Amino acid sequence: MHIVVLAGGIGGARFLTGVRAYAREVGAEVTAVVNVGDDAIMHGLRISPDLDSVMYTLGGAADAERGWGRAGETWAVRQELAAYDAQPTWFGLGDKDLATHLVRTNMLNAGYPLSAVTEALCARWQPGVRLLPATDDRLETHVVVETDEGQRAIHFQEWWVRHRGDIPTRRFVFVGADAATPAPGVLDALGNADVVLVAPSNPVVSIAPILAVPGLRAALTGGRAPVIGISPIIGGAPVRGMADKCLAVIGAECSAAGVGRLYGPRREGGVLDGWLVDTSDDGADVPGVTVRATPLWMSDEVATTAMVRDAMELT
Repeated sequence: MHIVVLAGGIGGARFLTGVRAYAREVGAEVTAVVNVGDDAIMHGLRISPDLDSVMYTLGGAADAERGWGRAGETWAVRQELAAYDAQPTWFGLGDKDLATHLVRTNMLNAGYPLSAVTEALCARWQPGVRLLPATDDRLETHVVVETDEGQRAIHFQEWWVRHRGDIPTRRFVFVGADAATPAPGVLDALGNADVVLVAPSNPVVSIAPILAVPGLRAALTGGRAPVIGISPIIGGAPVRGMADKCLAVIGAECSAAGVGRLYGPRREGGVLDGWLVDTSDDGADVPGVTVRATPLWMSDEVATTAMVRDAMELT
């Protein structure tokens, strides 16, 4: 059995711990297609937050309390950059994390594609699943905001980290998506999948950039594998992060049913065959999609694996 997961952010990383555990139970292989829309260049280094969150989490090195970055992190370089007033001051690079960005940037500058760099980095962490960026090409999520001087576009990282989404926002733009192509292995993974799972990641800025890569949505919707999504919204609120603010920007309802309808049924041009919601959202209606309610709190790997098992039963 081959399971493909579309994932991004902390929610996607934690969900993949359950997918990996389930796969080990049944002897399946797992490929994670990961969002790169959050990627940015900071202090001359290429940062890939979602790829790193997945890699560190599955490699046992993530900071469980913060939910991102490395456990036992120190901040000497950040303090030195601040002493120089080096911009951007609102984005912090941890000392351990810095090593990953240095290796990635050096390899990219040497001509290796991001997919090959990711494979090389994973050789150290042994995540137990194959990690693929959605694309090797430039794809960045930018946010059009209102300022005193009028509308302007800022990188998603600035909107998220610096402003916490608390700024008048018009829309999200996936810069470079039109010219991007799926990374090597992505289309093959989708074509050979027995099931595709859409992780409980932010639907607007984690999953949508993946689906914006030309050819990827078509491979998903036209493939033989059923597509099962897991709601990132429980009881009308995101489990963590700012999915509510992102959904508000695009005019979508912040509810399990609202996100399910945003993805839409595959037979009508959407992406879903099945939709897993929390028991608190039992009765959520997503026309054209099979909906099942089950506990969705990813409190530990056992609970997360149980979620995955319930999702697989929808296939």
